[in-house]
Amino acid sequence: MTPSARLSAAIEVLSDIEARPRPAAAALKDWGLVHRFAGSGDRAAIAGLVYDALRRRASSAWLMGEASPRAVLIGMLRRERGLGAPEIEALCSGARYAPASLTDVERTALGRASFAGAPAHVEGEYPDWLDPYFTRVFGDERAAEGAALASRAPLDLRVNTLKAEREDMLPKLAHLNVEPARWSPIGLRIQLAAEAKNPAIHAEPAFLKGLIEIQDEGSQLAALLAGAKPGEQVVDLCAGAGGKTLVLAAAMENRGQIYATDADKRRLAPIHQRIERAGARNIQVRTPRGASAILADLAGRVDLVLIDAPCSGIGTWRRNPDAKWRIRPGALAERVKAQEAALERAAALVKPGGRIVYVTCSILAEENDDQVRAFAGRRPDFSVEKPANMLNPLGERAYLFAHAVLISDTGLLMTPRRTDTDGFFVSLIRRSA
Repeated sequence: MTPSARLSAAIEVLSDIEARPRPAAAALKDWGLVHRFAGSGDRAAIAGLVYDALRRRASSAWLMGEASPRAVLIGMLRRERGLGAPEIEALCSGARYAPASLTDVERTALGRASFAGAPAHVEGEYPDWLDPYFTRVFGDERAAEGAALASRAPLDLRVNTLKAEREDMLPKLAHLNVEPARWSPIGLRIQLAAEAKNPAIHAEPAFLKGLIEIQDEGSQLAALLAGAKPGEQVVDLCAGAGGKTLVLAAAMENRGQIYATDADKRRLAPIHQRIERAGARNIQVRTPRGASAILADLAGRVDLVLIDAPCSGIGTWRRNPDAKWRIRPGALAERVKAQEAALERAAALVKPGGRIVYVTCSILAEENDDQVRAFAGRRPDFSVEKPANMLNPLGERAYLFAHAVLISDTGLLMTPRRTDTDGFFVSLIRRSA
């Protein structure tokens, strides 16, 4: 397919997403099934155009003066890809399979290309109703923080230290152009160009042998900061597919016991195969069964409960740019209720002197600081520890990391702008002895 034909296809996919609101991945898959002539390179390029358009939807629409799929794609080429008006005009030639020629209005908009006077939510690429929430956390820096959340994420890998060391994996994965992660002592990073296909990590021998996993560096750090120690009794209360569970197992050197569970048993489905591949022997998966209390026998006995709480997912917008346009205030309220319930479940499990590590992939105070303060207010037998008390697992990186993150009295917040990771909040709460 020609670049012009790929642009036409991206406009078609974006139109489908608007007509039938759903994840972009589903719309792209449907397009590929109908247009089987498109090769893998074409599909990757079209997906890149669609996701970039979703990342820059607000500013592209503001630039072009309208929010139609065509306008957003054209604006994105100027805004994200840095193409000039002549280059965009060549793509929109009106020739076979190409988008229609640019209108005079579109040429004028591309020539202007100024964002003077644009609202913060436009520069920050987030829904306008979220502006008060962003202002509360970031103040005058909210547009810059939002724009960083709109950038394309790199591909991060985690080295499974139960089987390998990072230094040994660097030469073995040199063909993937990996480099050490900035903060995580077990992380590797692959930078990807705008139209690049993700490398087939799942087919790599190192992956098949359980030496590496795909995991954002921020997620790695959140699990490392929990400070799980060999021999401890640990509960991963919202384990899902088990990414953080496996970090805990490696940190514990396969000693002690991890109980991995999740309120939604469907999310646990992949964890069993991942545990086997990783060689983790200290994980017991407890799958919910009806209304039975599957952790009742652990009440008051646990050293550490990790809560990777259900949340708005705003911190992962780099990887899921379509999600930002689907989020609604009502969904946020539901997440807050679920977080409160998870904290109460965790409190019943922790032994005197034990701790809860509360994690979200959100940047909103309502899901982070507010939740921790409210919990501590309800439970005088728990106290929030200083965020600096969590940083030992980072070793020599701890000092610089502490100066990069946003620290409050309740926890620390990673963001793409500050740490070049997904957005994660981490708080340490200890039960009195």
